[in-house]
Amino acid sequence: MYPDVALHIAGTWCSASSGETLPIINPATGELIGHVPVASRTDLDRALEAAERGFRQWRGVSAFDRSKVMRKAAQLLRERVDAIAQTMTLEQGKPMAESKTEVLSAADTIHWFAEEGRRAYGRVIPARADGVLQLVIKEPVGPVAAFTPWNFPINQAVRKVSAALCSGCSVILKGPEDTPASCAELVRAFVDAGLPGDALSLVFGHPPEISNYLIPHPVIRKISFTGSTPVGKQLASLAGLHMKRVTMELGGHAPAIVFKDADVGKAVQVLAASKYRNAGQVCVAPTRFLVHDSVFEQFVEEFVNRSRSVKVGNGLDPVTQMGPLVHARRIEAMDAFVADAKEQGATLRTGGTRLGNQGFFYEPTVLTDVPLTSRLMNEEPFGPIAAIQRFSDDDEAFTEANRLPYGLAAYGYTTSAATAAKLGASIESGMVSINHHGLALPETPFGGMKDSGYGSEGGSEAIEAYLNTKFVTQSSV
Repeated sequence: MYPDVALHIAGTWCSASSGETLPIINPATGELIGHVPVASRTDLDRALEAAERGFRQWRGVSAFDRSKVMRKAAQLLRERVDAIAQTMTLEQGKPMAESKTEVLSAADTIHWFAEEGRRAYGRVIPARADGVLQLVIKEPVGPVAAFTPWNFPINQAVRKVSAALCSGCSVILKGPEDTPASCAELVRAFVDAGLPGDALSLVFGHPPEISNYLIPHPVIRKISFTGSTPVGKQLASLAGLHMKRVTMELGGHAPAIVFKDADVGKAVQVLAASKYRNAGQVCVAPTRFLVHDSVFEQFVEEFVNRSRSVKVGNGLDPVTQMGPLVHARRIEAMDAFVADAKEQGATLRTGGTRLGNQGFFYEPTVLTDVPLTSRLMNEEPFGPIAAIQRFSDDDEAFTEANRLPYGLAAYGYTTSAATAAKLGASIESGMVSINHHGLALPETPFGGMKDSGYGSEGGSEAIEAYLNTKFVTQSSV
């Protein structure tokens, strides 16, 4: 049921030259389901040579014809959705419905960038003198090194790859070792659609070794990374030493503010679904719930009831609403967050323990009155834990929302236009969603501020990072 995983270098699917592999574990069972090849420096050198050739070839293809290839890749993903979704659930654990949604969303992303790439316009600047022509030209920046995580093995990669390819860049994609096969299917769709083999390589291996070799390499001109803030800072520093353009989509600790005039039922429904999607292993998942005193008990009661009703199990089971965490280390991390919060005086309302002894399942967990000194209120849990706090003054909520150095996503619920306007203006976050969760659409910016990174991986802003701006001025005399 689980496919063999290979590297893709220079148009060929291949094993690692060293023969080294890493195990792939099904997080729902804890069983070994496959092996992922570990790229050596020899493999990386081949990928770099291919990227250099691929850039020269792919940049020469018109934006119109690049769009055709990309739209074909999107169609192939749609046709293969069932098989790819099953592979994703086996290696990552999320329910099949979420896996299918991810594959289809990736197809939409490719399609959108395919069209937007045809509109990467330059401009003519009116000259001050007769006979002078002033042009602004957009050119692809060059070969790209893209580093993607395991939580959304296709959707994290597809934004980087699509923005790069629609701009005329070639890509070396360092995929996730925990969830490699579904990421490989994304690459396969592009190759089967007619993308030149040199234009897109896929490698796996030991992340520090790969990043430390690719980022400084003179062939690579652009870096895109999604992952934790500490690792992102290290990679951004390395890229800066070599003057490489960088997009960083890093960690968050998203506040969700429920004001006294909110529709509490709607807030609970949407926030609970978002909290437990992908077992909470989502960078934009709400993590710090700030609820007004007047609706606090109602919100907590309804949120706890919804948490208890979540059906946790193997993602292949159609009744499952939340799958396992990706590996045993995440179980240990959840236990540590809960223990620390309880020791500091937090109240455990539900959950807080591992489920069963097979696989890596954890109960949907709710804690209230969590001290600001606790780890849970300062570190991204990246799991199915909700910390619910109360506030009495709106400015108090805004202060808490902005207290941490993160600024990726934030949410708010209110029926007041004035409060909504203040929320949008006051929150220090790259994305703010009010009365619904409307993030991560292909046509909208996706990115953070402060320690959550910089740059965008959505919307027209994403393409700019893959283009150089060249000014050409000429006189007819």
